[in-house]
Amino acid sequence: MLGEPASNNSKGCGGLMQVALVGLFAWRLRPDGSPEETFQLGAELAALTHGHPTGALTGGVLAVLILALTDGASLPDALTASKAILRTKASFEETMRAIEMAEHLAGAELPYEVAMARLGLGWIAEEALAISIYCALVARNFKHGVILAVNHDGDSDSTGSITGNLLGAMHGVKAIPSEWLEPLELPDVITELAQDLYSFKEWEIGEHSENEELNQRIWRKYPGF
Repeated sequence: MLGEPASNNSKGCGGLMQVALVGLFAWRLRPDGSPEETFQLGAELAALTHGHPTGALTGGVLAVLILALTDGASLPDALTASKAILRTKASFEETMRAIEMAEHLAGAELPYEVAMARLGLGWIAEEALAISIYCALVARNFKHGVILAVNHDGDSDSTGSITGNLLGAMHGVKAIPSEWLEPLELPDVITELAQDLYSFKEWEIGEHSENEELNQRIWRKYPGF
């Protein structure tokens, strides 16, 4: 049923890939909301398609990481914040092991490809999260981290996307190489969505709004608000 958690046992990484915007949404809502609420929303959205606890919990972790990084935290500090919330959840152990392995390997003197192979292939949520965290921790810059994340033998488009989420939140759009931005498909649509995600807090919409033109315009863009 629409809006209900998935009734499957999947922990594929697709649920995790859906939730980075939750962190940006929560950051824009400040001072309302909290990291705990951000985690819960990220987990609930991931659970719409992936019913295994790990499939949902990794979504909560990523949402809090994006929130903290956008707010200026370092990645180690963001990981500390997300793990503190994760520990309060049932069935957290699998996700926690993956995160801590990524942190450990990021500090080890191993070739990148060897370390990433130990984290898995990224087809399942905790492996994709771990590989992405590892790549973001060892990255010299945005380009280096994303190239690492898309050059392994597993689900490299997913790990590249999630690593880009983390590094983008850390460094901003100016860190993205211009040669990657110039051929980007639908840049105007992406920019408009980003601007809406920032400005939505000021929209006076809803059943009590007196601005019918704005109500209708936003409804056409985002039906169901």
